[in-house]
Amino acid sequence: MLYNCVMRKLYSLILILIFLLNGFMLPLSAQEPLKGIVTEYDEYKQMESELFTGKVETLDRKDVIRMTVSQVLDSSFSVEGDEFFAEVTSDVYGDKGIIIPKGTVAHGRLDSTTEAARLGRSATLELSFDYLVTPDGREIPIEGRMSTKLHPVAEVGKIVAQDVGYTVAGGAVGGLVALNWLGLGAAIASQGYTLAGGAAVGGVVGLGASLIRKGNNVLIAPGDEIKVKISSPVDLPVYKEEALRQEEVLYDGLTVSINNIKHEKDPFGEANTITLTVLISNMSDKTLSGFDMSLVNDYNVKFSPSIFGNTRLMFKQIKPGDKLIEDVSFSVDNINRNFWLTFYDRKNGDVITKVSLDNAYRKLPNKVKKKNEKVRNSRAKKNYKKEDDFMDMDF
Repeated sequence: MLYNCVMRKLYSLILILIFLLNGFMLPLSAQEPLKGIVTEYDEYKQMESELFTGKVETLDRKDVIRMTVSQVLDSSFSVEGDEFFAEVTSDVYGDKGIIIPKGTVAHGRLDSTTEAARLGRSATLELSFDYLVTPDGREIPIEGRMSTKLHPVAEVGKIVAQDVGYTVAGGAVGGLVALNWLGLGAAIASQGYTLAGGAAVGGVVGLGASLIRKGNNVLIAPGDEIKVKISSPVDLPVYKEEALRQEEVLYDGLTVSINNIKHEKDPFGEANTITLTVLISNMSDKTLSGFDMSLVNDYNVKFSPSIFGNTRLMFKQIKPGDKLIEDVSFSVDNINRNFWLTFYDRKNGDVITKVSLDNAYRKLPNKVKKKNEKVRNSRAKKNYKKEDDFMDMDF
């Protein structure tokens, strides 16, 4: 009896101790992870509010994303399954604002490749894209496709036109050979049959050349702009434009504004010129000139003002108190890269001011952007034909 009483008291004491321990320890163990979760959630919500407007747009099937690849894709050595990355070269807008900013990286894969074949059939590359990585680090699944293959009707028309060219050229050469071999007298005596016969032989030679002629290999290289078609709709948040602003360097008293940006062709017909309308108000302690000015891209490559454009700003001294507005042109290697208009201190070479073209471009009227797009389209490749290397030719 006494034993049972002692044991009951002992059990009660153990239960009380367990209860007290749980009461003191559980809140401590529960509070720390809860605090961490709340902090991470708050940070995420703050970042979200800084980046996005709170609106959502749909990237639709009709939408096309302009990109440039990061590595060479060549039908003569690239194989199915090869992975690569591409970079978005233009902001993608919805009705409510930007949904995919310039600089977004896309992951791609080479789905299929065909070799160049006889009858002038060119090689083809078919690419697919499965996700995007935005500048803020988000990974967005997409379905996108791009192919260098022409529509069957266009492909046949291209081959027929080329083969007719071969045959006609062959006929012309055959006629000239007959005239050289048999002479003008023989041609007159035979009432032109020798020329006709020579043309027929030349035509056969030309037709033979068209039958054995092989198509071109395909090459997509960094700097070539490709257009990727979206295969399925994706809902995306709309960015605040101020969240996408590129970093700039300012100097006290010096104001450099870019009022217009035009993409143009150089005198040789290449669309590689950027012409800026620049407003400068110099209330600083520095004297500037065009020789202290460069256009710098995101690889830190510098481009000096072009002699083919307006050169007034190049040779002008911009002294403290001066205000001016001038056009200045730059010939660049890739018009689709990010650029900053940069002025340097002529004494020590330090950067005085650095103004982003991307920041200025987003404020331009749509009319100007459409004109620039037309120039860029004229620069873009249509068939991605690979030029044969002289060293690789068979003799």
